Amino acid sequence: MKTLKNDNNINTRVGKRKKRGKAKRVFWSILAVLLLGIAGFAYYEYHTVKNAADSAYKSGGISSAENGSKNSVISSSKPIAILLMGTDTGALGRTYKGRTDSIMVAVLNPKTKKTTLVSFERDQQVNLPDYPDKSPSKLNAAYAYGNAKELAKVLKKYYNIPINAYVLINMGGLKTIVNKVGGIDIAPVLSFSYEGYTFTKGKTTHMDGAKALAYSRMRYDDPEGDYGRQKRQRQVLSALLKKAESATTLLNSSFISSLSKQVQTDLTFSDMTSMAKSYLAATKNLKTDYTHGTGYMQNGVSYQKISVSERQRISNLIRKALGLKTKKVKTDSIDTSTSSSTSSTNSSSSSSSAGNTPGSNAGGSTTAPGSDTNTGSNYNSNYGSNYNSNSTYNYGYGTQDSSQNMYGQNTSTGY
Repeated sequence: MKTLKNDNNINTRVGKRKKRGKAKRVFWSILAVLLLGIAGFAYYEYHTVKNAADSAYKSGGISSAENGSKNSVISSSKPIAILLMGTDTGALGRTYKGRTDSIMVAVLNPKTKKTTLVSFERDQQVNLPDYPDKSPSKLNAAYAYGNAKELAKVLKKYYNIPINAYVLINMGGLKTIVNKVGGIDIAPVLSFSYEGYTFTKGKTTHMDGAKALAYSRMRYDDPEGDYGRQKRQRQVLSALLKKAESATTLLNSSFISSLSKQVQTDLTFSDMTSMAKSYLAATKNLKTDYTHGTGYMQNGVSYQKISVSERQRISNLIRKALGLKTKKVKTDSIDTSTSSSTSSTNSSSSSSSAGNTPGSNAGGSTTAPGSDTNTGSNYNSNYGSNYNSNSTYNYGYGTQDSSQNMYGQNTSTGY
């Protein structure tokens, strides 16, 4: 009897072990399937994002800059200067290449955790280094003639600043970006109605892509003209940077795929992933500025003259943000021309509601005329420029090259 009892106990224990073993095998099988599924999805997601990023890639011909090549700067997490260009090409029915009517340089410094964003007046008269027969011309023509490479050369020539990479986006792309991040919150800097939308000064409103696009495009009803539009564009970009505080906001297949047809850049997928890790923290502390100029007419075309001292100020600002020593900017025939000025902007300093002196931010530190420092979520919209709305400033594109209609057109769409 004892032997039978022991045999039953052994059989029972063996049976339980077999059941537990079977349960474990089922568990690990399910886990393996789940892990394979996740890995497969991650692989698909990775390659979808990579393929989308690759489709947006196009070399701009920008050579190694003073602070190093794009690859060396990113791999070393050094401060980087990115040329940002906006165009209506591909949006609103346009199919020609067009000019870049929004021109900015963004300096991301991961060491100081600061971003400096500067707008450049598109109507600045310049001599194009590689196109003397097309000179003088407007700054926004540099891309039309010689792509990002030519515009980078012009900025180097007149401002002595290096450019490491570029991003070109059409206005349809801006709408897509805003929608993909869930919209942005903005307190308009003036009250106006445009393209069916109404904006009230100082009243924070949540904007989807279409509304943000309308807010950033209006120009003719702004008393500051193109300077006012630049101000609103910087405000939209600042709001977007706040939404881009995590890599997951940017590096996902839906977001990248939707932008691949709207954006052109020489940043590779590898560059983007590296920057997402090293540079995003810099976007939380934003300082903005812009070039102050005076308007004049020459041969029936309206231009903006940016003085040597103003170019030196902007040069110093950007070079310091890059951790470079300041250098004296050069002059050329543009600076010695006798063109008469017909309108002007006053570079009066901004002041904060905290009672600081003009030209200071809420923390009391001094900023340059027209500049602004944004730390955290409080965006200061006082840029400090008063545009003379009674001037004879011509908002058209001019007639620089009558053989190509992209240069002689005026448009009622705001660009």
